[in-house]
Amino acid sequence: MDIKSLIKNGVELTEARLNELLPGENVSPTTLHKAMRYSVFAGGKRIRPLLCLEAARAVCGAAEPALNAACAVEVLHTYTLIHDDLPSMDNDDLRRGRPTNHKVFGEGIAILAGDALLTEAFAMLTKVPANERYNVGNYVAELAYQTGSLTLVGGQVLDLEGEGRSLTVDELRAIHNGKTTALITASVRLGAMAAGATEEQLAALTTYGRCLGLAFQIIDDILDITSTPEVLGKSIGKDAAVQKATYPALVGMDAARAEARELTEAGRAALDIFPPDRREALLTISDYLLNRDY
Repeated sequence: MDIKSLIKNGVELTEARLNELLPGENVSPTTLHKAMRYSVFAGGKRIRPLLCLEAARAVCGAAEPALNAACAVEVLHTYTLIHDDLPSMDNDDLRRGRPTNHKVFGEGIAILAGDALLTEAFAMLTKVPANERYNVGNYVAELAYQTGSLTLVGGQVLDLEGEGRSLTVDELRAIHNGKTTALITASVRLGAMAAGATEEQLAALTTYGRCLGLAFQIIDDILDITSTPEVLGKSIGKDAAVQKATYPALVGMDAARAEARELTEAGRAALDIFPPDRREALLTISDYLLNRDY
């Protein structure tokens, strides 16, 4: 399966619906809505919504039931990027090849744009159709858990507290599982739930999401060392500059790549319960993320 076509189709589906769901730039307060849209429509491969859509397709053969959920995970992801780039956090000036939100709109508006997108994510989940196994309450509870103090936000706190400290691999894994793996897992699980997944299907896709999420972050750690701002679309070398622990720093580049490969294979194996044509897209995505250079 062609990854470029997969990504292109996912981007088109997601962005068309996002444009419908988000307030327009001319809606008051215009500065806030311009800031929200500036980051949401800044480009990107839309991997998380793509995973949401393809998880639904694996379960029921169609992506449509998960489209609003896909938009929800993307705007929530965008909120995390806006806040992560702030001077009080990672202090980045570049995101997806453009100046970060606070560089364009100021810190106050950037914070509020992130806050608004977080709220919009849950509003979007209320538009996901219920089915015989899951309802809006299940969708909201899923995203709230995967992005709250025990997971995504907690991972960010551990990341901040870990700067300049000597961490173990287990401590680093806890950071990555919070900051990155949780939202990727939520993307896959929400797609499956929107499609009415059985317990067995949801468990398999959960394993896939968790393996994929950690492998994704390990490759990100590697690219922060090996890539360039022009290719990556964001600043590089930031981890070393603030003395953050990374997989390459703790275990070496070769061992980091090996763990990412092992995780990817474990995630692929979890999908064996699905027919080949239903799992093909998810397998293609996992291979692409493992071997990407940006």
